[in-house]
Amino acid sequence: MTQPPPARIGDPLEAVDTPALLVDLEAFEANLERMAAAARGFGVRLRPHAKTHKSPAVALRQAALGAVGQCCQKVAEAEILAAGGIGDILVSNQVVGASKLERLGALARRVKLAVCADDVGNVADLSRVALSYDATLTVFVEIDAGMGRCGVAPGEPAAALAAAVAASPGLVFGGLQAYHGSAQHVRGHSQRGQAIAGAGERVRETLAALERRGLPCPLVTGAGTGTFGFEGASGLWGELQCGSYAFMDADYARNLDEAGKPISGFRHSLFLWATVMSRPAADRAVCDVGLKSTTTESGLPVVADLADVTYRGASDEHGALTVGPKSAPLPLGSKIRLIPGHCDPTINLHDWYVGVRRGRVEALWPIAARGAST
Repeated sequence: MTQPPPARIGDPLEAVDTPALLVDLEAFEANLERMAAAARGFGVRLRPHAKTHKSPAVALRQAALGAVGQCCQKVAEAEILAAGGIGDILVSNQVVGASKLERLGALARRVKLAVCADDVGNVADLSRVALSYDATLTVFVEIDAGMGRCGVAPGEPAAALAAAVAASPGLVFGGLQAYHGSAQHVRGHSQRGQAIAGAGERVRETLAALERRGLPCPLVTGAGTGTFGFEGASGLWGELQCGSYAFMDADYARNLDEAGKPISGFRHSLFLWATVMSRPAADRAVCDVGLKSTTTESGLPVVADLADVTYRGASDEHGALTVGPKSAPLPLGSKIRLIPGHCDPTINLHDWYVGVRRGRVEALWPIAARGAST
């Protein structure tokens, strides 16, 4: 059951109940504008990834700045985006299983819909469902861009699969999906660049194989927040699928620029709002953001605003804080902001975004696709 929002429009920040997911609206808007401008500068399209925000409210704000649509990972996410007014959606993942395929076919009658494939049997299933719903599905052939997850081998195997898509009734070959996810969090600038250069070679190999078959490639789509500058400048990718840029998180803040310094430009706009619920010792405090409010697989949350306070461990409902000698007092009931270690799965633990501007609640956005995993 969706919980009521932890605040009301117009409330002061201090009145927002905790744990809550705060959005600093000024930083959020600056992030959206910066990525939109970057895509325009590269001359490529921006299709933000909704697996990060899971909210049509965010998607519509990205569309207002020129995004061509959204991508997502699950049919359920696509259904919720469509219900929220998004008319151009790429499920940048494989969709397998009768129930999911039926829902995909039904959705393709309502919106412009694309999906990825890396198997000829799945292509046949997609064709059958498209025909059964008198719909058209655009299919991107996903190549293994170097991360060893999904994706057909580049070159001739990918070209053969693309030819199968093009020959299948009800399907349109949309191009190539080339996303190197593991490169997003490679810390060194040159090392990230090398990873994407390798992905680019795989794309070139596949484009050459397609050309030998006389099969045009309309688009190469992919890229993420950590590497979009490399894909955008490559001349190969025509569409960027960045997601985390809207919010940023503590893990992305560890990526380095060419000078070996933390990358600047995008700002932290997403915070966990927490209450100090216990002060058992002068050097210890406990807040109410634990594992049921934040994930830790990419590192613990980072305390914002207080340089001498560290989030040192989480249990189900508690976050343990170390309080240094130079810190301002943290009395019982005081509230702090935490930067999540990984924004995407942390967002999936919450029902609402609380948008704050200059210390007051301005927006309440439901995280409508929370838990949409099918």
